This record gives sequence, C-alpha cells and structure tokens, in this order.
Amino acid sequence: MSDPAPPPPWHTRSKRATAKPPLTQTAIVDAALRVLDRDGVESLSMRSVADELATGAASIYRHISSRDELLELVLDRVLAGVRTQPPDPDRWREQVAELATQIHRTLSAHRDIARIAMSSRPVGSNSVRINEAFLAILRTAGFGPRLCVLAVSRLSLYVTADVFERALFTRRDPQFWREVAAYYRSLPADLFPHTSSMVDSLAAGAGDHFRGGLDLLLDGLASQRDREDG
Repeated sequence: MSDPAPPPPWHTRSKRATAKPPLTQTAIVDAALRVLDRDGVESLSMRSVADELATGAASIYRHISSRDELLELVLDRVLAGVRTQPPDPDRWREQVAELATQIHRTLSAHRDIARIAMSSRPVGSNSVRINEAFLAILRTAGFGPRLCVLAVSRLSLYVTADVFERALFTRRDPQFWREVAAYYRSLPADLFPHTSSMVDSLAAGAGDHFRGGLDLLLDGLASQRDREDG
C-alpha cells in the first residue's frame, strides 16, 4: 500500500499526547516540602499538595494514607540532611554538641518544620538513625541506660523548641518586643530588682542563646555521669 497523502495545510494536525511522569511518594513529599516552605504548615494538606502537582487528592491517597503520615515523611526528608559519625568516647561532649547543632541548623532551614517535629512520632528512618547516633555516643562514653534515654529525650526537645521559638521571634513585629522592653523598664525596681537590673538582656529576646543552653545541659549531663560513677 502506498503512503497516505499528507493532509491539507488548513486541517488541524494531530498532536502527540505527552504523558505525565508517574506519581511517586518521593515526588509527593518533595511537593509537600515546597508547600510547607512557601505557605506554612497550616496550608499543608493533601489537597494543597495535589494542587502543587496538578493532580487530584485521590492520587495522593494512593501513595500516602493521611496528612499525619505526610507530615512524618516530610520531617524525615528534612532530617536526611543530618550526618552522623562513629562515636568517640574521648569526644562525647563535642560530638553531642556537633550533632545537636547540625539538627538545629537543618530544622531552621525549613519553615514550620519544628512544629511538625514537636507533634509527630519519631519513627522515620532518619529520626531513628539520629536517635541511635545520640545513644551510641553517650553509651560508648560510659553513660548508663537511664541517663542515655533522659539525655536524648531532653536534648531533642531543647533543640526543637529552640528552633520553634526562634521562628516565632523572627515573625514578630519589632514593635512587640519594644513594648515588652518598655513594660519591664516600667516595673518598680524595689519590687523587681533583678528584672530591673537585667532588663536589657531580658528585652533582647532569644538572641543566640542556643549554644549557651546546650552547654548547660551538657554540664549537667557530665555531672550526673560523675555522680553515677561515684
């Protein structure tokens, strides 16, 4: 059979359909992280992620069962950037501080992720990996199980809460803190002598107190280990 004659130029030419790339859980989590960074956790929903991917919410549910699962997956994606190292008992304090600081920096890079970290179950692969790294550092350094568990629990809460607080401070109108400072300065010095004498420090807000607070926790942890050894 001979080749068909070409269509006349005034006829509409058929266009080849372009298929969308297949939807995957990875693509969904990537889109959810974009929504989170741009619009915040209140706007993160199965519908908003579906809109981000130009698809329907039903397509998202085929890969992720609920918003809670989505939040856990987003948190785990963020924590993938945290690197761990083999424990060195002679450097346990430095290693704990380095890991805590790295987590703090990683969480701080994403809007509202600290809120998710404070309310989600720590069951993602990276959450478990980081938890294991903390426990390994402390256990290898001679801390007992009770202190290991207590330390990791409180350190995790401290790091996450500090990131969350800093995010709140950043979003506050500067006038808010000026009003707080003015109120503190108006307090009678005879009734609130310590507040009055430290009003400039108190009015400075969170500042860069993260490492100072971390050192306080590590000092207490070291003293507890020494007490157990004694």
